[in-house]
Amino acid sequence: MRLFASVFSLFVAVAALAAEPVWLTDLDAAKAQGVKENKPVLVDFTGSDWCPPCKALHKNVFMSAEFAAVASKYVLVELDYPRTKTQAPELKAKNAELSKQFGITGFPTVLLLDARSGDVFGKTVGFGGQSAKEYLDKLASFKNTPEGKAALEKEMKAESTRSSKSRVLGQKINDAIAAKDFKAAEAALTEIFADVTGPRKGVFYYNKARILLQIDPSAKEQALKYLDEALAASAGDAAMTKTFQAYREKISSGASTAPKAAVDPKKGA
Repeated sequence: MRLFASVFSLFVAVAALAAEPVWLTDLDAAKAQGVKENKPVLVDFTGSDWCPPCKALHKNVFMSAEFAAVASKYVLVELDYPRTKTQAPELKAKNAELSKQFGITGFPTVLLLDARSGDVFGKTVGFGGQSAKEYLDKLASFKNTPEGKAALEKEMKAESTRSSKSRVLGQKINDAIAAKDFKAAEAALTEIFADVTGPRKGVFYYNKARILLQIDPSAKEQALKYLDEALAASAGDAAMTKTFQAYREKISSGASTAPKAAVDPKKGA
């Protein structure tokens, strides 16, 4: 019986290893494979050794059972842009060229490509802590059709407009902090988070607390109230509530405040 259990455990381990998604590092080879197998190519532009959202995407989505169940629908490619990890010069140069070719402006960026034409029909930028199901549902919503590509182009233009607006408002917040004008910072922050709902609304109150303390370190009582609002708004999102609670405890203990607020509602805390 013990021998059978050992053999069975070994079989399970080998099966799990065999089922692990395989990531290529050569986009041309991936496209050729995609043509042969009639599959789209999923390309992950990542900073594996320095980018927290990249690491979170890999851990929460690409290492999940949910992704393992659908990974065979794609040919997978990882294009890495490390800062400390050793990388072959030719691979580094090729990846840099691909970054320019596809207009990559942030990490992680995930693209879905038509293997034959190389056209992009799906794109996500950043990772805001979604569940594996939420992220994979988003990928599945992209369609490799003329209509799907037109919808993506429209979405990307709208996202570019939002990002530009956020950068302007982010600068207003920085200027308001420098001028110690909390009302001006609050107004800009409110505009950034105007369309945010659900647990991510908690980031709005979290940022209010951080900005207030940068302007007035003595305003801890009000900052704690904002953090209580953040915890209430983010109920159900364990990662965010953990971050907010830790910061609340830090303030309550009299520890120094964090140096800068995070104002991007997609990236969270």
